[in-house]
Parts: sequence; structure tokens; C-alpha cells
Amino acid sequence: MKKLKIALVSLTISPDSQDGSAKFFSGIYNYLNSRGHDVKVITGKWNLNLGDPNVSQIKIIRKSYLWIPQFALKVIKFLRNTEFDIIHGNGPKGTLPLLYNKKKFISTIHDLGPIESSFSFIPIEKILINKVIKKANLITTCSEFTKQQIKNFFPKIELKKVHNLYSAIESKFKPCPKKAEQLKENLGLKGPVAIYIGRIALYKDIENVIKAYKYAKQEITNLELVIGGTPDFYMKETYKRWKQKYKDVHFIGFIPEVELPVYYSMADVFISYSYSSEGFGLTPIEAIACGTPAICSSIGAYNEVLQNNAIFVPPKNPKFLARELINLINDDEKRLELLSHAQKFISRYSWNSVGKKLEKVYEKFLTI
Repeated sequence: MKKLKIALVSLTISPDSQDGSAKFFSGIYNYLNSRGHDVKVITGKWNLNLGDPNVSQIKIIRKSYLWIPQFALKVIKFLRNTEFDIIHGNGPKGTLPLLYNKKKFISTIHDLGPIESSFSFIPIEKILINKVIKKANLITTCSEFTKQQIKNFFPKIELKKVHNLYSAIESKFKPCPKKAEQLKENLGLKGPVAIYIGRIALYKDIENVIKAYKYAKQEITNLELVIGGTPDFYMKETYKRWKQKYKDVHFIGFIPEVELPVYYSMADVFISYSYSSEGFGLTPIEAIACGTPAICSSIGAYNEVLQNNAIFVPPKNPKFLARELINLINDDEKRLELLSHAQKFISRYSWNSVGKKLEKVYEKFLTI
């Protein structure tokens, strides 16, 4: 396709943030650059100064929804000063400024968690998703599960407007055993390791991951639990209490992007136990790519994306999770079986595959 001038609008972007939507838009940015498109990103600044002249980072007020006017006004000004062939917003929060820009836009909707669940305490997210889905000229999703949810919650929408791309992982995610052994030694980990990496958010259900670890530790006494990631606004106080209460859990905090493959490779089992709001499941696939089998909650998106390449456990059942954790750590044959088809499995989630689908969506957008 012809070379395009593209604006990507995202509240977060990797490696400054590590949530799945941030990684997805970072992957889009890198892919489009590799294809020769002129890509500009406008995003918030949360942890790191990226030092990329094509990425404009807005200093954000880190309290609840106080970022909204700050982010929205600067994005609107940014878009008014430059013409773009494509304007693409990341999620309802990243797309919010585009609702007032009076230009055509695409939005990626990763999940409908605030609509399907009660964990979103403020209805603004539900209202925002509603407005974005109705006003976006085209929508991309990261799974057929999310696409069907959009149809269920918004029955009047024309499904030809919604395109599932899936998500993708970068080629850097692969086993690195030597560095992993060194990291394990540096962290003082003696026994088998279960790990969670991702946002510390309510729906991620880290509380029950910790409970499952406590149950499993009664049988595997040298079991270790590592939790990597930073808490969102609502979980900051809870996270502080956990660190005081659970002294045997290794709370790592923010893990630089370059170190993620080493952390994944260090573990014996990766756990992702969300009970809602997952539209894809990027971290379990990253872990599998690094040679670490995954246990996940049996929610729709995980089942679709991971298929028979993970162990699935009903949400909010820490005793069941503990039993599967014990079984997997003690069963080398099962662990090898889960990983035996991993490389073939994860090839469908490469940026070469996903990026081509995205460019086709952009081609369609240009005809609207």
C-alpha cells in the first residue's frame, strides 16, 4: 500500500507502560515504521522518558481521572496542527480526545470489562466505550470473543465495521536459560517459581493468586511466588498492604521491557488469573514463547487465544488453582507437552501476520 501519515493516540505505550494495550500499540508503531509509513505517537508519560522524536509524551497527573482534561486538550491541539491520513486511538481512554476532533478515526477496543463487570466503580468508562463504539468509523479488536461481545452489547452495530486482528508478540520473547539462572540466584530464589507479570488491577485477581500460592506451599514447601508490575490507582493501598503482609512473596514492581524475557524464562509456571476484562491475553503467550507453561483463568478470550496450549482454571477458585499449580510443577511430562507445539502455536501471533491485517483495515478506512 502507499506510504501513509499516521497518528497513534494512546494513553499508555510500551516500554513506558507494560499493560497489554500499551504493548499492542508499541508493536503497531514499530511495524508501521518498518513498512516505511510516517508515524507519530502521542501518549502519556508514566515511568520512562522514551527519547523518541516521533513519540510525544504528555506529563500526566497520576490521580484517578484527573488525566482526562490534560491528555484530551493536548491531543486535540496536536491533531489540529497536522493533517494525517489515519488517526487511530487505543482503547476508549486513548480514543476519548478523538470524539471531539471532528475527523474520521479508528479505535481499538481490547475488551468490554467495564460494561460486563462491576469492578469499574465510576460509570464514565461505560459511557465512554458506548460513545467510542458508536462514533468510530472502524473498530479493531484483539479476539473474536471481544468482537462478539461488541455485537452482544451493541446489537445495532454493523459487524463489517469491526475487524479482529488478534494481538502479537515481539521476536525478543524466547528462552534465555543462562540469564534466567543468574536472575534466580540474584533474587535468592531456591525452589520452583510461579510468576505473574502485568498490571496490578482488581480484575487481575492477584489476591487469589497469592492465596493459591499459600495453599500450594503447604505441599511444595520451597515454592516461590514472584509478582511483577505496578498497581493502578485503585490498587495502590492494597498493594502496599500485600507487601507488608506477604513477606515471602517477591514483589518486583516495574520490570524494564528488555528484562521481561529473562523473568519469564526464570519461572516454572506463569499464572494469569483474571476474572474479567481480558480481550486477548498477551502475557501468557509471551511466557509460553520463553519456554514457560501457563495456567490461566477459563474466561472466553483466554480459551480462544490459547486453545489447548495452557491449563485453564475457573476464576475465583484459589484452591483449584493451587491444585493445578502443584500438579504442573510436579509433572515434567505435562509441562513439556504444553510447550511441544508452542513455536508453531505462537507464529500466528507475529507482527508480520497481524500487521498485514492492520494495513488492510487502513486501506478500507481510506475509502470511507
